[in-house]
Amino acid sequence: MKGLVKGLVRKRAALVSACYLLLVLLITLLAGPLAPYDPEEQDLTAALAGPSGAHWLGTGELGRDVLSRLMHGGQITLLGVVITLTVYLTIGVPAGMVAGYRGGWFDRFVLKSADLVSAVPVIIVLLVVLSVFTNDESAAMAANGLLGAPLLARVVRSATLGVKEELYVRAAVAGGIRDAVIIRRHVLPRVTGVVLVQASVYGAYAVLLETGLGFLGLGTTRASWGNMIAEASKNIGTDPWLLVPSGAMIISFILALGLLSDGLRDLLAERYAPPADRPPSRRRAAREALLKAPRALTPVAEPAEDALLSVRGLTVALPIDGTPTDVIRDVSFDLRAGEVLGIVGESGCGKTVTATSLLGMLPAGGAITSGVIRFEGADLAHADAEVLRRVRGRRIGWISQDPLSSLDPSFTAGAQVAEAVRIHTGCTRKEARQRALELFARVRLPDPARVAASHPHQLSGGMAQRVGIAAALAGDPALVIADEPTTALDVTVQAEILDLLRELRSGGTAVVLITHDWGVLADLCDRAVVMYAGEVVEEAEVTALVTAPAHPYTAGLLGSDPHHAVPGEPLPAVEGAVPPPAQWPVGCHFQNRCPRVTDACREKPVVISYLTSLERSTRCIRPAELIGEAAHD
Repeated sequence: MKGLVKGLVRKRAALVSACYLLLVLLITLLAGPLAPYDPEEQDLTAALAGPSGAHWLGTGELGRDVLSRLMHGGQITLLGVVITLTVYLTIGVPAGMVAGYRGGWFDRFVLKSADLVSAVPVIIVLLVVLSVFTNDESAAMAANGLLGAPLLARVVRSATLGVKEELYVRAAVAGGIRDAVIIRRHVLPRVTGVVLVQASVYGAYAVLLETGLGFLGLGTTRASWGNMIAEASKNIGTDPWLLVPSGAMIISFILALGLLSDGLRDLLAERYAPPADRPPSRRRAAREALLKAPRALTPVAEPAEDALLSVRGLTVALPIDGTPTDVIRDVSFDLRAGEVLGIVGESGCGKTVTATSLLGMLPAGGAITSGVIRFEGADLAHADAEVLRRVRGRRIGWISQDPLSSLDPSFTAGAQVAEAVRIHTGCTRKEARQRALELFARVRLPDPARVAASHPHQLSGGMAQRVGIAAALAGDPALVIADEPTTALDVTVQAEILDLLRELRSGGTAVVLITHDWGVLADLCDRAVVMYAGEVVEEAEVTALVTAPAHPYTAGLLGSDPHHAVPGEPLPAVEGAVPPPAQWPVGCHFQNRCPRVTDACREKPVVISYLTSLERSTRCIRPAELIGEAAHD
């Protein structure tokens, strides 16, 4: 609120408008003691008199004081505006946010309702209402708000659709926060600017509607701005001045309302705008095309009895050009408590899709078409929304690769972590704030109290990442998924973040680490999964994987280390690029880039095989050659 007031001071037009509206409201509410005359008091000897010392704004056709009627009439007019906006906002805002956030049948209902209302003549509906509730202007204004609510809902829905895709909203979902809390705490503040503009426009429309009803003699018989306009129009030839006070009041009120809402909208936009030096969010490229290759699914191995997480045959499809298309298939691996599993591969190989599928957070239209995700005895691949919500945050934490974008800019870091703590543990607000400070200390933030009181834009990248880790630990999860947590950080901060993840492992927390960095993989992980073109091509203990790769793609990635470069020669690299799903070949997906490819690699899909004696798996028909060569070297 302090920031809003300070910002409003900088917006001179909005500040003047706010002061003017407040003054009008106060004078209207205090019309009884402030007005010099009763609004119905008549003085026929002074009828249609101009401004004078006795009547500052003149008198009407029955000698009634214009200033007194203007002050008392504002109570009727503004009450109608309040009734209209109350109904308009109470129905329209929640309906729009729920429709945009949840979609489904309710979304269709809101859109159809807006279309229906757009086709209905509002004035005819209001005339019907007034014929039933004679001279009851409140009923007409309530009906007006009801008719406008679907139109507001449609606008709010559009704004919500954009907010829904923000990373901090997805982070809140990953934290297991209820939809109602996300809508209220994270979506509502972002659509407030749109709501303010729509409310000011509809409030102005309500003033004009009340004026029109009074002009037509259909509203209340008591003093109102509309009745004063009607009286002035009848006497415009005799006393043109009579139209000035009421007309000026209505026009100035509407202009002030619009200027104030524009100023507040700009303030909110500035509040959410990123700093000028903030780099844009990194987004993964879309995986487009059609899958034509036949599917061959073979279990890697029986799930480990002591596995905390066991994934078998996981296949995920996303809508591409309107067609459900597999983007990962037959993914299998195990993870034990206190173990760190690394997932490595080039961009577009399916690492992030695999990780998000564990929490049921696939992009819109995405679905798990086959496979099992067994976590603590429950199959998350076929779990409903309520089961997934209970798992998110409480049992599985999520650390984003873009820490600043995963934090809501409208709340302090401490408030966001405390919110996660309170939701997952059910503690009081005071206890949640204290627990948030403890988590900040645990992730080695230098001044927990100062960080807790800071907004995301006031934090460095390393500090924001620590806040993200603290939020992931709010529910004391058994598993943490870290999606490239060190990508955007400098080397020193990377080492500190890796130390934090190492402490998690020593405390018994399992970690799934998605990375491009082989150094990070070798330093932190116990086992590693190598992915290429939507498939797991190799899984092994990290030391064995690095020293004796069993798949040409793994060997190619390891051979691309710049430290192996020869001066004066091109840097080592795996030639070519990862093919999109439409271009996956019928045999081995790596065949077009593989230096060891044979005709057998192109004939049919290569199934992943488990090398029992070596406790590793590979999707290659010639693994022994690679392992033997590595051992010989």
